[in-house]
Amino acid sequence: MGKQQDVGGPDRHSGSGAADDATGGGVDARLAVAQDPTTPQMTLIDLASDPSAVVRKAVATRTDAPAQALRPLTRDRDRDVREAVARNPSTSIGNLLVLVKDADRWVRWAVAGNPACNESVRRVMAEAPDKELRGLLAETRELEPELAARLVDDVSPEVRERLATHTHDPDVITALMADRTARVRKGLARNPRTTAAQRSALAQDPVVDVRVALVLAVELDDADLRRLVDDRSVQVRMALATSEVVPPHIRQALAGDPDEMVAAAARDFRPGAGNTAVVRAPRIGHRASGTGRGRPGGARR
Repeated sequence: MGKQQDVGGPDRHSGSGAADDATGGGVDARLAVAQDPTTPQMTLIDLASDPSAVVRKAVATRTDAPAQALRPLTRDRDRDVREAVARNPSTSIGNLLVLVKDADRWVRWAVAGNPACNESVRRVMAEAPDKELRGLLAETRELEPELAARLVDDVSPEVRERLATHTHDPDVITALMADRTARVRKGLARNPRTTAAQRSALAQDPVVDVRVALVLAVELDDADLRRLVDDRSVQVRMALATSEVVPPHIRQALAGDPDEMVAAAARDFRPGAGNTAVVRAPRIGHRASGTGRGRPGGARR
């Protein structure tokens, strides 16, 4: 990370004739130059101040762009250009620290997915008023224990839920097991890194949604499954009947369920037939072209 290099020295304007030719044509011609891998870095620096945002964005996406090109683009007037810099793995930590405080949410969210994002940037994210940015931080695989501990007490239940779903830290999982908000425990129910004892506790959670999420997401001990076969909630028993992770003998027990829909689902179950909705982690900070309001990638919750 931080691959930017300053280009300078006495030959700063060497080859300026070629650069003038490259930057003086139409937009399409200048865009082609900006995208050309053989374009000299001095020309990229010139193109970083191009009047066309399309050309400036092309420069912003280049991992070989020099620091002098990316630095001004960090504060570009066009949001798409700044977002491109925020995604560029060669963007310096100093510039990421600027971009993570950008006024535009999509720019901030893009920083979260940048592989160059380090602990200093994540610390700023943890303090950000932007709930979504903290949520993206909560989904970071190698989150520092100190920051994870801070998010355990985050004011937003959604942030805590996303931490519960993605954390690898056993201390964080233990702390969140005591969370009084059902959606947080529902997040834990989807986390495959819980212990058998924690799963057994979640299997007896008073909230139906927690038990449903659990049987759809993770393998449970036989004793827990047999209790859930007699669960008072039809939703839980239906989840058991359609879950890809439930063993056949449990499904056979549900074939005689008093609810005919549950019994039919158990009898008609076919592995891999799309019986269970798959929960996918959001694509961090990704904004599809033309995406308007909503979460990164247009996902909604």
